[in-house]
Amino acid sequence: MAFGRGIYKSPAQLRAMVEPGLITAAALDAVRELVAPGVTTEELDAAASRVIVDRGARSNFQLVRGYRHTVCTSVNEQVVHGIPGPRRLEAGDIVSIDAGAEFRGWNGDAAITVVLPDPARPEVVSAREELSRVTERSLWAGIAALQTAKHLNEVGAAIQDSIEESGREYGILREYVGHGIGRKMHESPSVFNYRVTDPGPEVRPGLVLAIEPMVVIGSESTFVEDDGWTVSTVDGTAGSHWEHSVAVHDGGVWVLTAPDGGAAGLAPFGVTPVPIG
Repeated sequence: MAFGRGIYKSPAQLRAMVEPGLITAAALDAVRELVAPGVTTEELDAAASRVIVDRGARSNFQLVRGYRHTVCTSVNEQVVHGIPGPRRLEAGDIVSIDAGAEFRGWNGDAAITVVLPDPARPEVVSAREELSRVTERSLWAGIAALQTAKHLNEVGAAIQDSIEESGREYGILREYVGHGIGRKMHESPSVFNYRVTDPGPEVRPGLVLAIEPMVVIGSESTFVEDDGWTVSTVDGTAGSHWEHSVAVHDGGVWVLTAPDGGAAGLAPFGVTPVPIG
């Protein structure tokens, strides 16, 4: 399969993507600080909105036709694309927050998962915390693979390997995958979170990706709820979603949506991110 030159950005374009990535990270940091029992998901949405607007950007989620919110908030069996609203978070909930910012025509996209404590249900909380840890680690395994990968779909293999190394049979969502990012939030190519036979496009300077494993405790089977957006597990088991926007450049890799460029997350894999020059 042939891939056009359009998926690769110039050095100047890569530099232009740094700020929207940092704005996205700041919005998620603000939401993370607010997550607690009793807080509504629409309050999380408002917190992210304030940061994005104050930084002179706009939510790229609101540029998606039919979606009017700043972030997606997915709770428990909701894995991705949950709509913020009056729902109040409860002790023991696992909540994934997905955010993105557009700044001067360029985009950032990232997601985090937070598990709320619940002394009354330690086993439930422990299982959900482990799910989040496994998902986040698989994200960093995929990012680290970009350092040496020849073709993109080595990333998906690294993500799947990392999840399987946990020793538990988690489900990896197949219908929802990562993507290229740049002038639009969703661009080619697709970034699979599992092993596929097609090697995919060449990994070389200028490639910018939103890598986002979505992992569930039970079956990977999902359905879209009546709101037309929220993706939930059929068996009702919990899900986790972690995401970063990552650039490959002449010096190496740089995680655009991490203030440290991914240094902390990549350290266990022996990879040192290099700032975009």
